[in-house]
Amino acid sequence: MDWSRVLTDVLPPLMHDPVTFAIPFFLIMLIIEWVSAGKLVHDEAERAPAGSYLKSDAWASIKMGLVSIATSGVLNAVALVGYAALYVYVAPWQLPATAWYTWVIAIVGVDVLYYFYHRIAHRVRLIWATHQAHHSSQYFNFATALRQKWNISGDVFLRALLPLFGVPPWMVFASFSINLIYQFWIHTERIGKLWRPIEFIFNTPSHHRVHHGMDQEYLDKNYGGIFILWDRLFGSFKAETFRPHYGLTKQVDTYNIWTLQTHEYVAIFRDIRHAPRWRDKLGYAFGPPGWQPAPRRISENTAKVRV
Repeated sequence: MDWSRVLTDVLPPLMHDPVTFAIPFFLIMLIIEWVSAGKLVHDEAERAPAGSYLKSDAWASIKMGLVSIATSGVLNAVALVGYAALYVYVAPWQLPATAWYTWVIAIVGVDVLYYFYHRIAHRVRLIWATHQAHHSSQYFNFATALRQKWNISGDVFLRALLPLFGVPPWMVFASFSINLIYQFWIHTERIGKLWRPIEFIFNTPSHHRVHHGMDQEYLDKNYGGIFILWDRLFGSFKAETFRPHYGLTKQVDTYNIWTLQTHEYVAIFRDIRHAPRWRDKLGYAFGPPGWQPAPRRISENTAKVRV
């Protein structure tokens, strides 16, 4: 199989090499990081009035973003070859890259897949382990947007549905980049609620503040990327009614980026190792975050009653 010919047929000029295909994404994210870092120099507040930065926290976010660029670049390069194969040899039809409706399908398709993957990531602990780092900051600002996960394998796998149904692979990556760029600006407390029609259709800073909230009322809400319509349709929408408290329900009080990325994997491994039954081991891996075996929940509830 001549993969160079496959990529030539599937990709536009100057994007035949998966590494060069990723360069625009690298540059955009580096520019965003540079702007955020420039703001950090002037703001070293110890604790957050709305929208403030803590220098150690923000630098941890920027470092995680830099590593994420490298790991994502490798996985996306591998994915591009697989997407090209699906598009050329498996897809029942090939949508024209010059048609406006192909862009609509690609952008909306990426967004709805993002919604479902994002919702799964909050409800399946093993996948949550890849995503929780993004939620680990107790601040909510543009630096937090750069606090990205290092393992994007789940996203890559789910996005394969689009080339499988005829969306050109380069358009899948372009649409995903548009999705990521859009989500950068919604990580801020400086913007209040917007015009009602915008708030109804699109994900906004107000909606995304809810998503990052650790308050009970806000947990597992507002998963959308560009559009908040998916949350409204599938029952996961929550309007912002008060300023959230940010971070994880069990805070990880460190700025060590390796610990921030891996601590949940370590916790899963520890729980599985100590679980006596296979169904408990599976529950710790594939149940929701915080899942516990029924007997343990009963004993804890009993203990609370006795107290």
